[in-house]
Order: sequence, then structure tokens, then C-alpha cells
Amino acid sequence: MKKVIAFIAGILVVLLAACSGDEPTPNERFATYVEQWNNQEFESMYEMISSDSTEAYPTSEYVDRYNKIYQDIGVSELNVTYEELNEEELDTAMEEGTASLPFSVEMETIAGAINFDYEATLILESIGEEEEENWFVQWDPGFIFPEMKDGGEISIQTEAPTRGEILDRNQIPLAMNDIVYEVGIVPEELGENPEQAKEDIAELLHMTVDGIDSVLGADWVEPNLFVPLKEVPQTNEEVLNELWEIPGVAGSEVTGRVYPAGEAAGHLVGNIRQVTADDLKEQESGEYDQNDMIGARGLELLYEDRLKGDKGIKIIVSNQDMEDVVLAEQPVEDGENITLTIDVNVQEEIYESFDGEAGTSAAIDPKSGETLALVSSPSFDPNDLLYDNSQELWDDLQNDEQSPLTNRFQATYAPGSVIKPVTAAIGLGSGSLDPNEGIEINGLTWNNGEGWGDYEVRRVSESDGPVDLNDALVRSDNIYFAMQAIEMGSETLINGFEQFGFAEDFPFEYPIETSTISADGTINDEVLLANTSYGQGEIEMSALHLATTYTPLLNEGNMIKPTLLTSEDTGQIWREGLVSPEDANLISEALRDVVTDGTAQEAQEADFPISGKTGTAELKLTADDEDGETNSWFVGYPTEEQDILISMMMEQTQDMESGYNVEVATDILMELE
Repeated sequence: MKKVIAFIAGILVVLLAACSGDEPTPNERFATYVEQWNNQEFESMYEMISSDSTEAYPTSEYVDRYNKIYQDIGVSELNVTYEELNEEELDTAMEEGTASLPFSVEMETIAGAINFDYEATLILESIGEEEEENWFVQWDPGFIFPEMKDGGEISIQTEAPTRGEILDRNQIPLAMNDIVYEVGIVPEELGENPEQAKEDIAELLHMTVDGIDSVLGADWVEPNLFVPLKEVPQTNEEVLNELWEIPGVAGSEVTGRVYPAGEAAGHLVGNIRQVTADDLKEQESGEYDQNDMIGARGLELLYEDRLKGDKGIKIIVSNQDMEDVVLAEQPVEDGENITLTIDVNVQEEIYESFDGEAGTSAAIDPKSGETLALVSSPSFDPNDLLYDNSQELWDDLQNDEQSPLTNRFQATYAPGSVIKPVTAAIGLGSGSLDPNEGIEINGLTWNNGEGWGDYEVRRVSESDGPVDLNDALVRSDNIYFAMQAIEMGSETLINGFEQFGFAEDFPFEYPIETSTISADGTINDEVLLANTSYGQGEIEMSALHLATTYTPLLNEGNMIKPTLLTSEDTGQIWREGLVSPEDANLISEALRDVVTDGTAQEAQEADFPISGKTGTAELKLTADDEDGETNSWFVGYPTEEQDILISMMMEQTQDMESGYNVEVATDILMELE
């Protein structure tokens, strides 16, 4: 009998539990609604609002509106919480068929955090043919933001930041914000021959007449309205003066990016351009819009995050019957000014000295490591890329045989004989090279015998007697250095070059290609070993790295780390103790002798002493090629002042007079003294 009673009691418990489960509570229903809200499942949420709400707010006013607002203001980290009804409140709600549940909303947006409290009302409604009862949310726009309860629209106001400027060491601008002219047309004022006027305007603005007609054909254009066509920097006075003479042309002053150094710093500074659709996909939501400008190359690209600043953003609820309410605000933050160690006077002097010839140069302060110039010639004018940007311009730049779009100071090249002081330092440090030992070398060519085949190392001039280190540097004797390299062996030479920074990322703000010893980093061939010692073979390095490798000679054996920003510490040591002070002094004296008695005697034209080293890199396709192209190098510095060191390379100098680039570098040093 007890078992029967227990069984019946168990059935009752199950039935009561089932009945209880079939009767939803406002707590449970709102919990589901909040979960969907946190997941931004607006379509599912819409199914949980009351019939009165769905009648008042169709899906476009609910689902579409939620989606658009949340997307426009960049909602993230959404967190909706609520207070459950206690047991007494729940009983009352079940009895009356209505319940109120306070809730809180937290979110992050493009303008910062938004938090608010609101109250949800749930009512008990019958649904379906079975007229089953359930709880539904009485929704109104206040759920989006309370300020929208009685109407109102969300709007976003932005304030563009001022882009930071790029300045040289003396605060002279290399990229600045200055007045430019927005040039356009007032159609009804084009005069008696409007077609001729448009042709003249098109030519001066590097546009087409069809392009102008397309702009004039926009729906908003009226005969008496100013129609902007293109921006022209005020520095382009000649073009502007011609434009002002054409009937119908007008202009207004606006602020634009200007590059005062033009071509001289084109590759270094770079330029900005208008944001593209791809940029908008890649960047965070709200960071840019389609009318913004973005760094395209050079320092403008490298320091985009620091230069661009942050927009001021306000999220506002606007209502005709009320004052605007600011929901969130991010104050505008202007871009940061970037100050370089570059001296624009040095930069321009070196660039102009190339006189249109192809090449590259780096100038540094060998004591502090500050980079004074980074030059690539020929170049482009960033003002043209920004304000012209025509297909004709791009065709000219891309089809130019001298490749003005190629950044040569960023690239690596065979150094030729300017690497010999480094080879000498490696030999001296390893003990394999005795600077006072003279080597008997006969003739202009040398072959080490077995395994060399017909290949011969060639030197420029014969010696009068045994060749020691000083004589080898002064006369730039390839055979001497080839012999020394074989004596020290490939492992010692490779390790030595690696100590001087080869085969590792160059420690510099601006990305510079890694200098390489060989294609695979090894030297397994004696001929390659010999050629590498005097800067041929497969060895390649940048002009800036080359300049840096000379700094141990002027800093008691320590190699300085080059810097680009004035905010960086100066005098940083990249490699310590590469050369003993005695050996550094010995090589430095030889570099002075190179000018007084050797291959760089053109530098004696200066009225102060100069030290340096010449180099010629032969770009032969085969060993028998006698008419191959050559690149000429010179590394030089004032012997006494030692306040600037220039590394300079000119391409395709095979038809130039010997020592031409030494003359050019000497003129630069004289101008800068």
C-alpha cells in the first residue's frame, strides 16, 4: 500500500513539474530576449515583441534600424543585463499579466562608451490557434537609446584632424599643410569660345576635355555655380597665372599637403593619396572614410598611424522638438609632427649634384649616427603625384629608362673596392693580415692555379715593389685583397662581414634591404672568395650600411647605429670593438693617402683635407665581357672635422671620366663646409 501511495505521489510531482514548465515566466522570456540582444540577433528579437509593438514598428523600423545604427556607430562589446523579478514580484506579474524589468546596456562605439538604463515592460499574450499564453516585450525606440523614445534620428558628426608635418632637423618642413588653390570653372563665364577655354584648362591641369565635361555634367551643376576641378599648390605659380587668364576659371584657397623639397626628398618623404575601397576594407571601421587621405609611400606611409591623428566623432540624437543630445564623443586629436635628423640642405645639395644621373647616396654624422641625407636619383615630385596623378604622368615615370620610381637608397648594390677597408679590418682583427708585410705581385693579373681555370683577378696598376696594406688601399689593388681573403679563409671573412652587420636586418627606422655576402650566405668557391674581398662576386649592400661600416674607423673601433628621428638617442653603438684603435687609425691614415697619392686625388681640389675610398663595381654578364656597365662609388669625409660622411654611388659610369663621382662628392663637401 505504501508503494502505491509513493508511486502516485511521484506521478503528481512529475505532472506539477510539467505544468510548471509549460507556463513561461517573464524572467525566462526576457532572459532569452537579452541573450539574443547581446548576440545582435535582431530578427529573433523581433519575434519576441508584442503585437502592439509589431503593428507600430514594422521590421524596417526594428530589425533594419537596429542593424544600421549598430553598424554605423560601430557597436562592440555589447553587454545587456537585467534585474530578475523576485518571487513576490513574479507572483504579482503572473496574476496581472504584466511585468516590468529594469535593464542596463553597455557598449563601445566609434566615439567611445555608451551606457544607459531603461525599463522593459512584458505583457502576457495569447498566440496561435491554440491561444497559448506567453510573455512579449512592449518595445519602443527607447530600447535603442532612451533619447529616441519619442522620436529622433541618430547622426554622426566628424571633425577631421590636422595631419602631422614631417620636419628636418632644423624644423624646415619636408611635408607640410599649406594653402593650395582649388581651381574650377563657372560655366556661364567661359566666354565666347567655351570649348577652347576647356582645352586650355585641360592642358594646364593635365586633364581631358571629356573629363571636364563629365564633371560639368553632374546633376547639381548650375551655370552660375563654381565647379571645382583640381587642386594646385600655390608654389606652382606659372600654371596658376596662366589659369587665371582663362575666362571662367576661378579658385578658392583650401588647405592641402605640400612637399617643399620636391624631387630631392621624393623617395624619402613619399606622398599621400585618396583612400580606396580596398583601404576601407583593410582598416578598422570608422578609421577612414572615402574622402580621407592616406600615406602612399615613404615616410608618409611608414608613419601613417602617427601622422594621421584621430577624428573627432560625435554620436548625436536629433529631434525636431528637442535639443540635440550627444550620446558619445571622441575629441579630435591632431596628428603628430615627425622631426627627422635629415638636413634638407644636405639632402638637396646631394640630389642636385647627381644632375639627373642615376644613383644613390647616404650622408651621416659618423660620430652621432644621425642620418643627414638619403638620396635616390632620379626621383619624382610628390606634389605631382598628389595633385596631378594623371595617366600621362604615370606613363612618363614608369617608362623612363632611369626608373625614377625605384628607391635606390633602400636597395643594395655590389660595393666594389669601397669594401676593402672592411676586408682589411677583418684581416687585421683575425691576425691573418700583417699590415707591414709586403707581398710580391707581378703583372696586372693573377690566377691562383688549380681550380681557377682561365679566371684571373685584375688590378688597375702595377706596383714598384712588394705591396703592403697601405699601398693596396691607396692603389686599390684587387690582387692583394684576393690573396688576403684566401689566406684568411671563407669562414673568417663571412664571420667578419656578419660582425659588420651583413645578413641581418638593418637597425634603422626606414626599411633598408639586408646586405648580403652571397646568394645563399656561404662562400664555397675560392674564386668567389677572392672576388668578395674587393666588393665583386655576389656581395651587395646599401649606401647607408656602407657609410655605417666606415664609422668604426672614426670611433676607436665602434660601429655607430644610424638614426633617423631626433627623438632617438644619438651615439648608439651597433657593434663594439670591431677594430682596435690602432688598426682603425692605420686604415684611416691610408684613406687620407688615397686622396693625396691614390685613386681619389680629385678630392684634393677642396681647401680642406678629405679622406676616402673609391670603388668601381663591374656589372659584367660574363668574365670575358670587357664592355660591361659599371657603377662608381666614393665614400669620403673631412679628415679633421669628421662631422659628415658621404657614401655615394653613380650608375653606368663606364663612359664617364675616371674620378667623376669623387669630384661630385668633393663639391658637395665643399658646399656644406
